[in-house]
Amino acid sequence: MLNFIDAKHSEISNCQLNDIFFLRKKVFKDRLDWAVNCSNEIECDEYDNSNTTYLFGISDSKVICSLRLIDMKYPNMITGTFNSYFNQLVLPKGNYLESSRFFVDKIRSKSQVFAKYPISTLLFLSALNYAKINNYDGILTIVSLPMRKIMKRSGWQINTLAQGLSEKKKPIYLLKLPVDIKNQAILIDSVSKNNPFLKVDLKEWPISVYV
Repeated sequence: MLNFIDAKHSEISNCQLNDIFFLRKKVFKDRLDWAVNCSNEIECDEYDNSNTTYLFGISDSKVICSLRLIDMKYPNMITGTFNSYFNQLVLPKGNYLESSRFFVDKIRSKSQVFAKYPISTLLFLSALNYAKINNYDGILTIVSLPMRKIMKRSGWQINTLAQGLSEKKKPIYLLKLPVDIKNQAILIDSVSKNNPFLKVDLKEWPISVYV
């Protein structure tokens, strides 16, 4: 069973939180070499706090993938760390979540059990379902060009609001991610294609799939 669940920073177990931080260090520092804060083989920053909710896929107590969500009314990477990477950011009005630190662990997700499953798209759907059930208008996120391509391949009808340059002078994009019924259906069709998922289950939150 692969379970996609959410937990607030104050509710998540230390074991799960440390696993997320450990995997984030492997992805964002060791593989991508981002300018992130690392110590004792984990990566975390000032946005990992009481305002944070983590979505993650877990199987047999092991985290497979994760992302971080923060209500836009609180300090977040768009209005904080990444703000200077854009000439001007005009954010949409409404009730939005900020998403960051999206990752899928390559080693764990490519095991024989998970290899045929669209883990990234399942995590996209998890974010959409979570935002939808909690009455948000959408999700805002800043991504690299490769990540934007991955999101577009899922079928999610993303809207690019602004383009900037990262600390490595690479293009980055502020995206608005819709969380309506139409886009939920698009992502469900995407993850259900060639996979024995029951579509009715994928409309719910949390999400559980058999592997």
